[in-house]
Amino acid sequence: MAFIAGENRYQMMYFSLDLLISDDSLARAIDVFVNGLDLVQMGFKRTVPASEGRPAYAPKDLLKLYIYGNCNSVRSSRRLQRECCVNIEVKWLIGDIEPDFRTISDFRKDNVTCLKKVFHEFNKKVGEVTDYGYQSVDGSKFRACNAKDKNFTPSKLDDRIKRLDARVDEYLRLLDLSDADEGEELKGQFSRAELEEKIAASAERKNRYESYLRYMEENGLSQISLTDPDAKLMKGGNGFLVAHNVQTAVDSQTHMILNYEVTNQPTDHGLLRSTLESVKIDGEILEAVADKGYAETEDMAECLESGIIPNVIMPEGKDVYELEVPFEECPDAENLKANTDAESLKKCLRSGIVPEAYKDIIEKVEIIEKTIISRDAPDNVSISRTKDEMIKRANEGYFVRDAERGCVYCPAGEILRKKSEIKDGGIRYANRLACSRCPYKSLCTKSKWKEVDFPQYTYETQCAGWRRNVEGGGDLSTGQPEQKRVKKQTPIKKTKKKVVRIVFRPDRKKMANRKCLSEHPFGTIKRALDGNYFLLKGKKKVTGEFALISLAYNLKRAVSLLGFGKIMVAMR
Repeated sequence: MAFIAGENRYQMMYFSLDLLISDDSLARAIDVFVNGLDLVQMGFKRTVPASEGRPAYAPKDLLKLYIYGNCNSVRSSRRLQRECCVNIEVKWLIGDIEPDFRTISDFRKDNVTCLKKVFHEFNKKVGEVTDYGYQSVDGSKFRACNAKDKNFTPSKLDDRIKRLDARVDEYLRLLDLSDADEGEELKGQFSRAELEEKIAASAERKNRYESYLRYMEENGLSQISLTDPDAKLMKGGNGFLVAHNVQTAVDSQTHMILNYEVTNQPTDHGLLRSTLESVKIDGEILEAVADKGYAETEDMAECLESGIIPNVIMPEGKDVYELEVPFEECPDAENLKANTDAESLKKCLRSGIVPEAYKDIIEKVEIIEKTIISRDAPDNVSISRTKDEMIKRANEGYFVRDAERGCVYCPAGEILRKKSEIKDGGIRYANRLACSRCPYKSLCTKSKWKEVDFPQYTYETQCAGWRRNVEGGGDLSTGQPEQKRVKKQTPIKKTKKKVVRIVFRPDRKKMANRKCLSEHPFGTIKRALDGNYFLLKGKKKVTGEFALISLAYNLKRAVSLLGFGKIMVAMR
């Protein structure tokens, strides 16, 4: 029996491109959706053809190309150029034109701020044929277009500068050895010219690193990225990566992404309200669920004032959140209880009255007087000392804070940098790299690295274990960790302030569904759509790029949920 025979490739055939595209092809939905958009109103450039010169490609065709490409994991302009030549669906979608990769890339670059409007327009059309429920908010790290070697923290720069100094010392030693042998080249060693070249290269690199360090100290930056300035080093599921933290609001009924925000904040603290702001319709109450990372009381209080119910997962053993808002007396608050607009909700809560929309979730509201403690800045000699004086003091067994540079000198001669902020304006300092190789670490801490807390207006912290060994003539590599804080006492100011304390009980049933909502879109985008990394640089461009990725996910999700026929009707 013979094999199935194909068509003769040299046979002439007459057909239209439309006959080669299936009736339920995703390309047909994309075509109908984009044709119904008003690109002029959305702010797209070159939407009106020029009267002179070579005709340009239609913006709608290029937009269709990008949406189709993101739906099929083809995101780069060069790969999209190839699809225009070999993909039958793309030929049908854009009329068999073959734009150059630079034309494709320039369209996205010129209209990057308009792409999020296209994303919201699609959600609006789908919302006309289905109902949306409450929102699940979560964040995920997406790799930025910036290598780890192009990201620097002050501690990393301190370490590299120290290594470069050691390397230059070694090159100088070899140079002296070469001079001692009267210029003769030793077998297997660098020549004098090569050593001088390496010394110059190391000096140039050190100057560059020192300029980065000065820039960060002058601008109060904790890190700097050279390729994508808006990207930050963050901890992800598989270790540290230079990334953007993307926040999404996923609908509970459709599992579609209704809004997103691209941030460079390593954690999710304080991002709940900002993520839901564009989803919230004034006059309606919006419910949201989120994990423990969003448990910031100020942000949750702002959500309630805006008409958003923040069902944030609580720590174990806790059933309610205690939130505080400033007290503002409003004589008309009782008459505003039935209203659901943001302004009325805010006035009611700040005057100590529970709006009717919150009567089932707010258990108690009370007006209390809160004592605010503050200190005046002291006249402390520590802040006027020179760098050499502070290093000398550190060698005596102290952690000495340099407030101007934002660092701490430790007794072992290392530099600790700001790790985080603590209560009452204090700062915590650490340097993991330095502690990992420090032979005297046991004098400071039993942990893997030392963390030193400096409360406000404190400039010295004594390491008693270090001093005891030095003064007693003991071995510096042994001793018990012990520290004593040296601080100049300053007068304490106490002021009274009226606040409204709100006892808020989240909905546990809705919180139980959070993982089923937020994790699915992230997994699909990163795996099925190859969207776990960004091609563009900068927050503005990355925001537009993620609009295309989210639109591709929503389009495929809507077709799967509602059916192709219903989507075609909704897009018209």
